[in-house]
Amino acid sequence: MECNKQVQVVDDEQQVVSCHLKSASFDEIQQRRSANYKPNIWQYDFLQSLPSIYDGVEYKLRAESLKENVKDIFVEAKDQLAKLELIDIIRKLGLGDLFAEETHKALQTVVSSMKNNKNGEEEELYMTALRFKLLRLHGYDISQDVFNAVSITKCSDIKGLLELFEASYLAFEGETILDEAKAFSMEALRNVYPTLDLNLAKEVAHALELPMHWRVQWFDVKWRITMYETYNKNIDKRFLELAKLNFNTVQAILQKDLRTNRHWLNIGDWDMLGTQTANLKHINYINLFAFRWDSSKTLDLPECMKTCFQALYDITNEIASDIQELNGWQVQALLHMRKAWIGFCKALFVEAKWYNKGYSPSLEEYLSNALISSGAIVISIHTMLSVGSTDEKIINLLGKDEDLVYNISIITRLYNDLGTSMAEKERGDAPSSIHCYMREMNVSEKEAEEHIKSMINNTWKKINGQCLKNQSHNLLPCSFVKVTTNVARMVQCLYQFGLVMGSAFKTKRLETISFLF
Repeated sequence: MECNKQVQVVDDEQQVVSCHLKSASFDEIQQRRSANYKPNIWQYDFLQSLPSIYDGVEYKLRAESLKENVKDIFVEAKDQLAKLELIDIIRKLGLGDLFAEETHKALQTVVSSMKNNKNGEEEELYMTALRFKLLRLHGYDISQDVFNAVSITKCSDIKGLLELFEASYLAFEGETILDEAKAFSMEALRNVYPTLDLNLAKEVAHALELPMHWRVQWFDVKWRITMYETYNKNIDKRFLELAKLNFNTVQAILQKDLRTNRHWLNIGDWDMLGTQTANLKHINYINLFAFRWDSSKTLDLPECMKTCFQALYDITNEIASDIQELNGWQVQALLHMRKAWIGFCKALFVEAKWYNKGYSPSLEEYLSNALISSGAIVISIHTMLSVGSTDEKIINLLGKDEDLVYNISIITRLYNDLGTSMAEKERGDAPSSIHCYMREMNVSEKEAEEHIKSMINNTWKKINGQCLKNQSHNLLPCSFVKVTTNVARMVQCLYQFGLVMGSAFKTKRLETISFLF
């Protein structure tokens, strides 16, 4: 189901003021419901106590030495399969950016070999799937038809099935061969799982839990290091040493950022921004604050909400100032950020009205508003400005109907609904996409959830195609595409593993925190 893709930004203060409800009941101060979110664990003293030794000069020198060693391994990899496996290991260990040039050269030789080998000989599934996965991940135009030369349904090789399963998640719209490959490989892996040794069983379980293409790569690095270290005794130890050093170095940088950038810690309890637990009067003040960008407009809000929005005001102004300085004052950063926040606050106000009126929208109407309330557009605008883009046309496009941002917004909202629907239903919140579809189509909750999952899968296919198109035509900065696409992956991880407010806080949260500490 498609929803209206046009995302409008408020350009007239009257539109914000007109959001005031005329009824007398609006002026009544209603008691805010609590969403019962868990306490914030990101305490200032805790973050300041985090030590790290990996920002020292000696570690940087060792990393440079290891990088040169690994470059030599690229030279030593002569045959096509050796090159592909090397690139795959490098990527899984989080080292892809360090060897981007070497990877590009190796893949170019792989493509040349494919063009020279046109005799149609049948290949092993493992080789075909691994090559397809890596070429498509790196933006090469490779057809699903390569799998026609492989007897997929006759394959019993676990490594081949795993690569086929992972490759199938890189499908574009209409690629039925990959759809069939996904269904076959998924069923085959599930059936064979009980018979596997511990190493392969863990690999299969990890893939079936969440395919690599849908994972935030950085969240997977520690798991990969452990797996290679424990089960792959033939791996070059220099890979593992560099991967550990790189991980610890990046971790030290993240810790430093958390210690030095204190403003976000002062935002306080973001539960207070939950529009469905706030009354409409408060939400309208939030709208006015966003439009006028005047912190005095929050004077009539509860103290806890004042704290939140003063922090938002300070952070946004500071970020805008830094971006302006970085870009030589060529782009009006604060103006674009304000527009994004205005649209976001308006969308929250719509949801608050739905809740207060007991209104249940159609799925199309729900998603049309949810595109903005998901926050993906706010993130996209900030990301585009932060990666150094000064193209006003592109930045304005992101606030309207840029396809990639549109689809990231869809996925963000649908993942959110799958992860928090039960908790929100128990609280009596406004309907989610699941409940909108249930009511509209008169189906069970399980059927609605399956439909939402299907929408997510189809949306990922669109994102895959858009990413390839962007790499071919340089429509958007590659760094922006990478960060924005990772937003969808991050949301998937957070909600699937219960790491967010609104869903059960599971022990997986501690695992994710370990990426930082």
